[in-house]
Amino acid sequence: MKIEKIYVGSWFQRTTLHLSEMYDFFKKGESPLVDLKKKTLQKHRKDLLLENVEMHTGHLDYIHLVAKGGIALKIYEDGLIILLKDPTDNLEGDIKDLTAYYEKKLSPALKYIFSLGAPVPKELANIKTVYPYFVVLKKATQEDVQILLKNAQQEEYFEVKEKTFEIYRGDTFYIINNIGEKLEHIEDFIVEHIFAREFKGQLHRYLNLHRIIWERIADVKERGSIVGKDIKGFRNTIEGYSKAINLIEARINQMSTYIGTRGAIMRANEGLKNFHGVFEFRHEKLNDTLKYVKEIWRMTKNYVDSALDIFSDLQSKATSNSIKNLTVVTSMGVGATLIGLFTKDSAPEFTLFGVGYFFVLALIGYATNKIMKHIYLNKSYGIKDIKADRDIK
Repeated sequence: MKIEKIYVGSWFQRTTLHLSEMYDFFKKGESPLVDLKKKTLQKHRKDLLLENVEMHTGHLDYIHLVAKGGIALKIYEDGLIILLKDPTDNLEGDIKDLTAYYEKKLSPALKYIFSLGAPVPKELANIKTVYPYFVVLKKATQEDVQILLKNAQQEEYFEVKEKTFEIYRGDTFYIINNIGEKLEHIEDFIVEHIFAREFKGQLHRYLNLHRIIWERIADVKERGSIVGKDIKGFRNTIEGYSKAINLIEARINQMSTYIGTRGAIMRANEGLKNFHGVFEFRHEKLNDTLKYVKEIWRMTKNYVDSALDIFSDLQSKATSNSIKNLTVVTSMGVGATLIGLFTKDSAPEFTLFGVGYFFVLALIGYATNKIMKHIYLNKSYGIKDIKADRDIK
Protein backbone atom coordinates (compact mmCIF):
# COMPACT_ATOMS: atom_id res chain seq x y z
CA MET A 1 0.00 0.00 0.00
CA LYS A 2 1.39 3.37 -1.04
CA ILE A 3 0.24 6.69 0.46
CA GLU A 4 0.59 9.48 -2.14
CA LYS A 5 -0.42 12.56 -0.13
CA ILE A 6 -2.08 13.68 3.09
CA TYR A 7 -4.34 16.76 3.11
CA VAL A 8 -6.19 18.91 5.59
CA GLY A 9 -8.03 22.18 4.99
CA SER A 10 -10.41 24.91 6.09
CA TRP A 11 -12.35 27.86 4.68
CA PHE A 12 -13.40 31.29 5.85
CA GLN A 13 -14.56 34.12 3.59
CA ARG A 14 -11.75 36.13 1.99
CA THR A 15 -11.24 38.10 -1.24
CA THR A 16 -8.44 38.90 -3.67
CA LEU A 17 -7.68 41.95 -1.51
CA HIS A 18 -6.93 39.69 1.44
CA LEU A 19 -4.84 37.42 -0.80
CA SER A 20 -2.59 40.37 -1.71
CA GLU A 21 -2.15 41.22 1.97
CA MET A 22 -1.24 37.62 2.76
CA TYR A 23 1.25 37.51 -0.11
CA ASP A 24 3.02 40.64 1.22
CA PHE A 25 3.22 38.98 4.62
CA PHE A 26 4.45 35.59 3.38
CA LYS A 27 6.95 37.11 0.94
CA LYS A 28 8.44 39.92 3.04
CA GLY A 29 6.84 39.82 6.47
CA GLU A 30 5.10 43.13 5.81
CA SER A 31 1.60 44.57 5.89
CA PRO A 32 0.09 47.79 4.44
CA LEU A 33 -1.67 48.30 7.80
CA VAL A 34 0.52 50.56 9.94
CA ASP A 35 -1.21 49.44 13.15
CA LEU A 36 0.28 45.96 12.79
CA LYS A 37 3.71 45.78 14.42
CA LYS A 38 6.60 44.99 12.09
CA LYS A 39 8.38 42.96 14.77
CA THR A 40 5.33 40.77 15.39
CA LEU A 41 4.81 40.23 11.66
CA GLN A 42 8.41 39.15 11.23
CA LYS A 43 8.15 36.75 14.17
CA HIS A 44 5.04 35.07 12.75
CA ARG A 45 6.68 34.76 9.33
CA LYS A 46 9.81 33.22 10.87
CA ASP A 47 7.69 30.68 12.76
CA LEU A 48 6.21 29.45 9.45
CA LEU A 49 9.61 28.11 8.34
CA LEU A 50 8.92 29.04 4.71
CA GLU A 51 11.28 27.93 1.95
CA ASN A 52 9.37 29.22 -1.07
CA VAL A 53 6.47 31.62 -1.77
CA GLU A 54 4.75 31.90 -5.15
CA MET A 55 1.60 33.58 -6.48
CA HIS A 56 -0.38 31.64 -9.10
CA THR A 57 -3.20 32.92 -11.30
CA GLY A 58 -6.16 30.94 -12.62
CA HIS A 59 -9.91 30.68 -12.21
CA LEU A 60 -9.09 31.47 -8.59
CA ASP A 61 -5.72 33.01 -7.76
CA TYR A 62 -3.80 31.30 -4.98
CA ILE A 63 -0.55 31.45 -3.02
CA HIS A 64 1.63 28.35 -3.01
CA LEU A 65 3.87 27.99 0.03
CA VAL A 66 6.51 25.39 0.77
CA ALA A 67 7.70 24.97 4.36
CA LYS A 68 10.31 22.81 6.03
CA GLY A 69 9.32 19.28 6.98
CA GLY A 70 7.69 18.40 3.65
CA ILE A 71 4.63 20.61 4.27
CA ALA A 72 3.08 22.71 1.49
CA LEU A 73 0.11 25.09 1.48
CA LYS A 74 -2.28 26.56 -1.04
CA ILE A 75 -4.33 29.59 -0.04
CA TYR A 76 -7.03 30.60 -2.53
CA GLU A 77 -8.44 34.08 -2.97
CA ASP A 78 -11.87 33.03 -1.66
CA GLY A 79 -10.25 31.99 1.64
CA LEU A 80 -9.95 28.23 1.16
CA ILE A 81 -6.74 26.78 2.61
CA ILE A 82 -5.29 23.33 2.07
CA LEU A 83 -2.20 21.89 3.72
CA LEU A 84 -0.53 18.85 2.20
CA LYS A 85 2.36 16.68 3.22
CA ASP A 86 4.53 14.08 1.58
CA PRO A 87 3.96 10.93 3.65
CA THR A 88 6.50 9.11 5.77
CA ASP A 89 6.12 5.63 7.25
CA ASN A 90 4.29 7.19 10.23
CA LEU A 91 0.79 8.31 9.21
CA GLU A 92 -0.20 9.33 12.73
CA GLY A 93 2.93 11.48 13.03
CA ASP A 94 2.29 13.10 9.64
CA ILE A 95 -1.24 14.06 10.67
CA LYS A 96 0.03 15.51 13.94
CA ASP A 97 2.61 17.55 12.01
CA LEU A 98 -0.05 19.00 9.71
CA THR A 99 -2.38 19.80 12.59
CA ALA A 100 0.37 21.40 14.69
CA TYR A 101 1.54 23.52 11.76
CA TYR A 102 -1.99 24.77 11.10
CA GLU A 103 -2.97 25.44 14.72
CA LYS A 104 0.33 26.71 16.15
CA LYS A 105 1.97 28.46 13.20
CA LEU A 106 -0.40 29.35 10.35
CA SER A 107 -3.56 30.12 12.33
CA PRO A 108 -1.89 32.60 14.78
CA ALA A 109 -0.20 34.35 11.84
CA LEU A 110 -3.43 34.79 9.88
CA LYS A 111 -5.29 35.77 13.03
CA TYR A 112 -2.81 38.61 13.59
CA ILE A 113 -2.91 39.78 9.96
CA PHE A 114 -6.69 40.09 10.12
CA SER A 115 -6.90 41.26 13.74
CA LEU A 116 -8.15 44.72 12.70
CA GLY A 117 -11.69 45.47 11.58
CA ALA A 118 -14.96 43.77 12.44
CA PRO A 119 -14.35 41.06 15.05
CA VAL A 120 -15.51 37.48 14.83
CA PRO A 121 -18.40 37.06 17.32
CA LYS A 122 -17.27 35.29 20.49
CA GLU A 123 -19.99 32.68 20.00
CA LEU A 124 -18.08 31.54 16.89
CA ALA A 125 -14.49 32.43 17.75
CA ASN A 126 -14.13 29.69 20.37
CA ILE A 127 -15.48 26.84 18.27
CA LYS A 128 -12.96 24.02 17.96
CA THR A 129 -12.79 22.75 14.39
CA VAL A 130 -12.59 19.02 13.78
CA TYR A 131 -10.57 18.70 10.61
CA PRO A 132 -11.27 16.05 7.99
CA TYR A 133 -7.99 14.45 6.97
CA PHE A 134 -7.71 13.19 3.40
CA VAL A 135 -5.34 10.27 2.86
CA VAL A 136 -4.71 9.47 -0.81
CA LEU A 137 -3.67 5.90 -1.52
CA LYS A 138 -2.34 4.51 -4.81
CA LYS A 139 -4.12 1.36 -6.06
CA ALA A 140 -4.70 -0.08 -2.60
CA THR A 141 -6.68 -3.25 -2.02
CA GLN A 142 -9.86 -3.47 0.03
CA GLU A 143 -7.85 -5.23 2.73
CA ASP A 144 -5.29 -2.37 2.79
CA VAL A 145 -8.05 0.17 3.32
CA GLN A 146 -9.64 -1.78 6.15
CA ILE A 147 -6.28 -2.24 7.89
CA LEU A 148 -5.62 1.52 7.62
CA LEU A 149 -9.03 2.34 9.10
CA LYS A 150 -8.53 -0.15 11.91
CA ASN A 151 -5.03 1.07 12.78
CA ALA A 152 -6.31 4.66 12.86
CA GLN A 153 -9.30 3.57 15.00
CA GLN A 154 -11.72 4.89 12.40
CA GLU A 155 -15.24 3.53 12.02
CA GLU A 156 -16.31 3.33 8.38
CA TYR A 157 -19.46 5.32 7.62
CA PHE A 158 -19.81 4.87 3.87
CA GLU A 159 -17.91 4.08 0.71
CA VAL A 160 -18.13 5.20 -2.91
CA LYS A 161 -16.63 3.06 -5.68
CA GLU A 162 -16.04 4.34 -9.19
CA LYS A 163 -13.84 3.07 -12.03
CA THR A 164 -10.94 5.44 -11.37
CA PHE A 165 -11.24 6.07 -7.62
CA GLU A 166 -12.79 4.89 -4.37
CA ILE A 167 -13.77 6.93 -1.31
CA TYR A 168 -14.00 5.56 2.24
CA ARG A 169 -15.29 7.80 5.03
CA GLY A 170 -14.17 7.26 8.63
CA ASP A 171 -14.72 9.39 11.73
CA THR A 172 -12.17 12.09 10.84
CA PHE A 173 -10.63 10.42 7.77
CA TYR A 174 -11.47 10.43 4.11
CA ILE A 175 -9.48 7.71 2.38
CA ILE A 176 -9.30 8.15 -1.38
CA ASN A 177 -7.98 5.16 -3.26
CA ASN A 178 -6.55 6.44 -6.54
CA ILE A 179 -7.05 3.68 -9.09
CA GLY A 180 -6.53 5.63 -12.31
CA GLU A 181 -6.90 9.39 -11.74
CA LYS A 182 -4.23 12.05 -12.00
CA LEU A 183 -3.18 13.27 -8.56
CA GLU A 184 -4.03 16.87 -9.55
CA HIS A 185 -7.64 15.81 -10.25
CA ILE A 186 -7.79 14.09 -6.86
CA GLU A 187 -6.50 17.30 -5.27
CA ASP A 188 -9.13 19.39 -7.09
CA PHE A 189 -11.79 17.05 -5.73
CA ILE A 190 -10.41 17.40 -2.19
CA VAL A 191 -10.40 21.20 -2.50
CA GLU A 192 -14.04 21.24 -3.58
CA HIS A 193 -15.00 18.78 -0.86
CA ILE A 194 -13.31 20.89 1.82
CA PHE A 195 -15.13 23.99 0.56
CA ALA A 196 -18.51 22.25 0.56
CA ARG A 197 -17.94 20.74 4.01
CA GLU A 198 -16.75 24.03 5.54
CA PHE A 199 -19.59 25.97 3.88
CA LYS A 200 -22.14 23.57 5.34
CA GLY A 201 -20.35 23.61 8.70
CA GLN A 202 -20.59 27.39 8.95
CA LEU A 203 -24.29 27.32 8.14
CA HIS A 204 -24.81 24.65 10.81
CA ARG A 205 -23.06 26.84 13.40
CA TYR A 206 -25.30 29.77 12.49
CA LEU A 207 -28.37 27.55 12.79
CA ASN A 208 -27.27 26.33 16.23
CA LEU A 209 -26.50 29.88 17.34
CA HIS A 210 -30.00 30.92 16.25
CA ARG A 211 -31.44 28.17 18.45
CA ILE A 212 -29.33 29.19 21.46
CA ILE A 213 -30.18 32.90 21.21
CA TRP A 214 -33.87 32.22 20.55
CA GLU A 215 -34.23 29.89 23.53
CA ARG A 216 -32.37 32.18 25.96
CA ILE A 217 -34.64 35.09 25.10
CA ALA A 218 -37.77 32.95 25.00
CA ASP A 219 -37.03 31.56 28.48
CA VAL A 220 -37.38 35.06 29.92
CA LYS A 221 -40.06 36.47 27.63
CA GLU A 222 -42.36 33.52 28.17
CA ARG A 223 -42.19 33.79 31.97
CA GLY A 224 -44.67 36.63 31.65
CA SER A 225 -42.87 38.87 34.18
CA ILE A 226 -39.44 39.99 35.37
CA VAL A 227 -38.27 41.79 38.52
CA GLY A 228 -36.89 45.28 38.13
CA LYS A 229 -33.33 44.53 39.25
CA ASP A 230 -32.92 41.95 36.46
CA ILE A 231 -34.10 44.17 33.60
CA LYS A 232 -30.85 46.05 32.96
CA GLY A 233 -28.67 42.93 32.93
CA PHE A 234 -30.94 41.09 30.55
CA ARG A 235 -31.24 44.12 28.28
CA ASN A 236 -27.43 44.33 28.08
CA THR A 237 -27.34 40.64 27.16
CA ILE A 238 -29.83 41.21 24.34
CA GLU A 239 -27.76 44.15 23.08
CA GLY A 240 -24.78 41.79 22.89
CA TYR A 241 -26.86 39.32 20.88
CA SER A 242 -27.94 42.14 18.56
CA LYS A 243 -24.32 43.11 17.80
CA ALA A 244 -23.36 39.48 17.16
CA ILE A 245 -26.35 39.03 14.86
CA ASN A 246 -25.39 42.05 12.76
CA LEU A 247 -21.84 40.72 12.34
CA ILE A 248 -23.01 37.23 11.44
CA GLU A 249 -25.67 38.56 9.07
CA ALA A 250 -22.93 40.25 7.04
CA ARG A 251 -21.03 36.95 6.86
CA ILE A 252 -24.11 35.04 5.75
CA ASN A 253 -24.92 37.58 3.05
CA GLN A 254 -21.40 37.16 1.62
CA MET A 255 -21.70 33.41 1.19
CA SER A 256 -23.88 33.30 -1.93
CA THR A 257 -21.10 34.89 -3.99
CA TYR A 258 -18.59 32.19 -3.05
CA ILE A 259 -20.86 29.25 -3.74
CA GLY A 260 -21.76 30.61 -7.18
CA THR A 261 -18.12 31.02 -8.17
CA ARG A 262 -17.06 27.63 -6.82
CA GLY A 263 -19.96 25.89 -8.55
CA ALA A 264 -19.13 27.48 -11.93
CA ILE A 265 -15.43 26.58 -11.62
CA MET A 266 -16.21 22.99 -10.71
CA ARG A 267 -18.53 22.54 -13.67
CA ALA A 268 -15.89 23.97 -16.03
CA ASN A 269 -13.13 21.70 -14.68
CA GLU A 270 -12.79 18.76 -17.08
CA GLY A 271 -10.57 17.00 -14.57
CA LEU A 272 -13.54 16.62 -12.23
CA LYS A 273 -15.89 15.00 -14.74
CA ASN A 274 -15.42 11.57 -13.15
CA PHE A 275 -16.39 13.05 -9.77
CA HIS A 276 -19.69 14.59 -10.93
CA GLY A 277 -21.58 11.61 -9.53
CA VAL A 278 -20.30 12.53 -6.06
CA PHE A 279 -20.74 16.29 -6.48
CA GLU A 280 -23.94 16.35 -8.53
CA PHE A 281 -26.30 19.11 -7.34
CA ARG A 282 -24.16 19.67 -4.21
CA HIS A 283 -23.76 23.40 -4.83
CA GLU A 284 -27.47 23.77 -5.57
CA LYS A 285 -28.34 22.01 -2.30
CA LEU A 286 -25.89 24.18 -0.38
CA ASN A 287 -27.50 27.25 -1.92
CA ASP A 288 -30.93 26.04 -0.80
CA THR A 289 -29.58 25.57 2.73
CA LEU A 290 -28.09 29.07 2.62
CA LYS A 291 -31.47 30.56 1.68
CA TYR A 292 -33.08 28.68 4.57
CA VAL A 293 -30.51 29.95 7.08
CA LYS A 294 -30.85 33.51 5.75
CA GLU A 295 -34.58 33.40 6.40
CA ILE A 296 -34.06 31.88 9.85
CA TRP A 297 -31.53 34.59 10.64
CA ARG A 298 -33.92 37.31 9.47
CA MET A 299 -36.53 36.00 11.93
CA THR A 300 -33.89 35.77 14.66
CA LYS A 301 -32.91 39.39 14.10
CA ASN A 302 -36.55 40.51 14.28
CA TYR A 303 -37.06 38.46 17.44
CA VAL A 304 -34.03 40.00 19.14
CA ASP A 305 -35.02 43.53 18.05
CA SER A 306 -38.51 42.93 19.44
CA ALA A 307 -37.09 41.72 22.75
CA LEU A 308 -34.73 44.71 22.90
CA ASP A 309 -37.67 47.10 22.44
CA ILE A 310 -39.66 45.34 25.16
CA PHE A 311 -36.88 45.40 27.74
CA SER A 312 -35.88 48.96 26.84
CA ASP A 313 -39.46 50.01 27.64
CA LEU A 314 -39.38 48.05 30.91
CA GLN A 315 -36.07 49.67 31.88
CA SER A 316 -37.51 53.12 31.11
CA LYS A 317 -40.51 52.29 33.29
CA ALA A 318 -38.30 51.14 36.15
CA THR A 319 -36.14 54.26 35.80
CA SER A 320 -39.24 56.44 35.80
CA ASN A 321 -40.36 54.84 39.07
CA SER A 322 -36.94 55.53 40.59
CA ILE A 323 -37.21 59.18 39.57
CA LYS A 324 -40.65 59.40 41.12
CA ASN A 325 -39.20 57.86 44.27
CA LEU A 326 -36.46 60.49 44.42
CA THR A 327 -39.03 63.23 43.81
CA VAL A 328 -41.12 62.04 46.76
CA VAL A 329 -38.12 62.01 49.10
CA THR A 330 -36.99 65.43 47.93
CA SER A 331 -40.51 66.84 48.35
CA MET A 332 -40.63 65.53 51.92
CA GLY A 333 -37.40 67.32 52.77
CA VAL A 334 -38.47 70.57 51.13
CA GLY A 335 -41.87 70.40 52.83
CA ALA A 336 -40.33 69.89 56.26
CA THR A 337 -38.03 72.87 55.70
CA LEU A 338 -40.86 75.15 54.60
CA ILE A 339 -43.01 74.18 57.57
CA GLY A 340 -40.15 75.03 59.87
CA LEU A 341 -39.66 78.43 58.26
CA PHE A 342 -43.34 79.36 58.21
CA THR A 343 -43.86 78.51 61.88
CA LYS A 344 -41.07 80.78 63.14
CA ASP A 345 -41.34 84.56 63.70
CA SER A 346 -37.56 85.14 63.60
CA ALA A 347 -34.54 84.16 61.51
CA PRO A 348 -33.41 80.56 62.07
CA GLU A 349 -30.45 79.93 64.33
CA PHE A 350 -28.07 76.95 64.57
CA THR A 351 -28.84 74.87 67.65
CA LEU A 352 -27.85 71.40 68.78
CA PHE A 353 -31.49 70.35 68.54
CA GLY A 354 -31.78 71.78 65.01
CA VAL A 355 -28.69 69.93 63.81
CA GLY A 356 -30.01 66.71 65.34
CA TYR A 357 -33.41 67.34 63.77
CA PHE A 358 -31.73 67.80 60.36
CA PHE A 359 -29.86 64.52 60.61
CA VAL A 360 -33.02 62.71 61.70
CA LEU A 361 -34.82 64.04 58.61
CA ALA A 362 -31.86 63.07 56.41
CA LEU A 363 -31.86 59.58 57.89
CA ILE A 364 -35.60 59.23 57.34
CA GLY A 365 -35.19 60.41 53.74
CA TYR A 366 -32.31 58.01 53.15
CA ALA A 367 -34.21 55.10 54.66
CA THR A 368 -37.34 55.98 52.69
CA ASN A 369 -35.32 56.12 49.47
CA LYS A 370 -33.74 52.74 50.16
CA ILE A 371 -37.08 51.13 50.99
CA MET A 372 -38.78 52.50 47.89
CA LYS A 373 -35.81 51.58 45.70
CA HIS A 374 -35.92 48.04 47.07
CA ILE A 375 -39.63 47.87 46.35
CA TYR A 376 -39.21 48.99 42.73
CA LEU A 377 -36.17 46.77 42.12
CA ASN A 378 -38.10 43.74 43.30
CA LYS A 379 -41.35 44.76 41.72
CA SER A 380 -42.54 42.36 39.04
CA TYR A 381 -43.08 43.88 35.60
CA GLY A 382 -45.30 42.18 33.05
CA ILE A 383 -43.76 41.14 29.73
CA LYS A 384 -46.28 41.63 26.97
CA ASP A 385 -45.36 40.00 23.69
CA ILE A 386 -46.95 38.16 20.80
CA LYS A 387 -46.25 34.46 21.13
CA ALA A 388 -43.94 33.22 18.36
CA ASP A 389 -44.31 29.94 16.51
CA ARG A 390 -41.74 27.62 18.13
CA ASP A 391 -41.81 25.15 15.24
CA ILE A 392 -39.63 27.31 12.97
CA LYS A 393 -36.41 26.06 14.58
